[in-house]
Amino acid sequence: MLAFFIYQANNLRVMLLGMVDDPRVVLIKLADRLHNMRTIYALPLTKAQAVAKETLVIWCSLASRLGLWAMKAELEDLCFAVLQPQMFKKMRADLALMWSHSSKVGNSKRISSSLPLNEKSSISDNEGSIAVDEDVTTMKDLLEAVVPFDVLLDRTKRSKFLNTLGQGLEPRTRPKVVQDAGIALASLVICEEALEQELIISTSYVPGMEVTLSSRLKSLYSIYTKMKRKDVSINKVYDARALRVVVGDKKGTLHGPAVQCCYNLLDIVHKHWTPIDGEFDDYIINPKPSGYQSLHTAVQGPDRSPLEVQIRTQRMHEYAEHGLAAHWLYKETGNKLSNINSTDESEIDASSFFSTNMEDQNSTVDDLFQKYSLLKIGHPVLRVQGSHLLAAVIIRVDKDGRELLVAVSFGLAASEAVADRKSPFQIKRWEAYARLYKKVTDEWWCEPGHGDWRTCLEKYALCRDGMYHKQDQFGRLLPTFIQVIDLTDQEESEYWAVVSAVFDGRQLDDITSTPRFTSAASTSMETSINNKVRLLRTMLRWEEQLRSEASLGQAKQSEKFQGSPASVVPGEVVIICLPNGDIMRLRTGSTAADAARRVGLEGKLVWVNGQLVLPNTKLTDGDVVEVRA
Repeated sequence: MLAFFIYQANNLRVMLLGMVDDPRVVLIKLADRLHNMRTIYALPLTKAQAVAKETLVIWCSLASRLGLWAMKAELEDLCFAVLQPQMFKKMRADLALMWSHSSKVGNSKRISSSLPLNEKSSISDNEGSIAVDEDVTTMKDLLEAVVPFDVLLDRTKRSKFLNTLGQGLEPRTRPKVVQDAGIALASLVICEEALEQELIISTSYVPGMEVTLSSRLKSLYSIYTKMKRKDVSINKVYDARALRVVVGDKKGTLHGPAVQCCYNLLDIVHKHWTPIDGEFDDYIINPKPSGYQSLHTAVQGPDRSPLEVQIRTQRMHEYAEHGLAAHWLYKETGNKLSNINSTDESEIDASSFFSTNMEDQNSTVDDLFQKYSLLKIGHPVLRVQGSHLLAAVIIRVDKDGRELLVAVSFGLAASEAVADRKSPFQIKRWEAYARLYKKVTDEWWCEPGHGDWRTCLEKYALCRDGMYHKQDQFGRLLPTFIQVIDLTDQEESEYWAVVSAVFDGRQLDDITSTPRFTSAASTSMETSINNKVRLLRTMLRWEEQLRSEASLGQAKQSEKFQGSPASVVPGEVVIICLPNGDIMRLRTGSTAADAARRVGLEGKLVWVNGQLVLPNTKLTDGDVVEVRA
């Protein structure tokens, strides 16, 4: 393993730099590795395990960093089947039993209470045993039980896959692990068809809104790591299977109405299937740091087992599904994804942890009590009733955040504001909340029911499902709920500055929002170079992470053998030179003067990352250098 890291450290950078210039390089390499893993049963077990470890450390990580989630999932399961065959089979069997419609709810044999996830049960500690109980299974059988990622993405391929599994053969002629994979996929089809029928009936009155439905199975390896991380049994992993509803928005022109439709569909899903308490996350109102937006809810599916449903607009879906490499290809064809250009460096870095953070967002009600007890009076919220989204502000916080008195403006539809929190017009939107807050304060409205024909005060209570539901005058809880807007530090500063200006009667001209969009005057060349810089820096950070892991492993092995570790630190820095965005490789320790000398402009002024620097300034990976004649 150590020899692999040292070898890979010397070749990784070459691949990364080639990818930045042409992402098809790494896509071809990933496709080649996927093919190798699908046919790895032809190798001796020891060799197959070595390749699987390499794939898990390098290629799965790279696919994740590039946002190629479906390919990453299949690669992970292929590696998992090779490295942990017993655990792979057991999890396949447990999921098949849990999702089988023939099993009865409440049957104690329906699923094992937990898997033996102890410290000794890790990917690296593996004896290579393929047999479990009396069912002798070959490595080829295990690999066949990994559902190809394109099968989940294409209904026609999925139907052919399921037909192939049951094509006129006796059930026992196929290995049980393969049958279990078929049961898992078939359960997903049943859930998808049930929701599709409900949506056809319920959304027939929505004019011009094209709704598409897809589904996915979480990789067994992701389920396994989540179980270990959270110390839970497999039936507590609520997103092991998921349906995704995407609302068409006419290429962004109808994004506001599409957002309204998302919340309407959420209401339909919750009426069709029973929601699981505390498992609703609204990433539309409160996007992730990476910019990801979607509604996530967990319900009890047709078989009474957990099922996750994700609802988003087409624009949100494109942003979530098209990773950095895909976006890099899109810019070459002229297609643009909204908000990509506005993503700053910190957001890109956060996107690398997308798949992990997505699993860690669910909070208990006690956690919410602690969080919302710090809410300020005047804080902005969104009122959600079916497909109607209205702006609202908090007027009073009672019982340590368990109850809220909220002022709702029935004249402030908020779908457009929810659709894009990074609009250059956000200051004006904050002003609307501030004026609503000032109006309520000036009128001395302070109890539920106070207000006029456009404004009303309503009471909301934090419930077991982790949401604030409206409470009527009889104390009954209603489906209407509010979502507290989680403000970033920048947004919080802007919002309260606007509130202060409105209450003081000052103009808002002095309050400026940090620019979030590339100027319309920027050229396609500038956009292309900016994208290249972002991609290069992201890849270099990923490379640094791998090198750190390699150095750590090498240090441990050096202590074991009392040897002197060979360095895996690169002997060069990689920079991008303006105005053409060319990639330049220099020795470690090179300065701005060296870069000027390399481009034939020795002695000229040098700008690094937009700042004029001295000639002896040392360059680092990812610097943007411009030498002006």
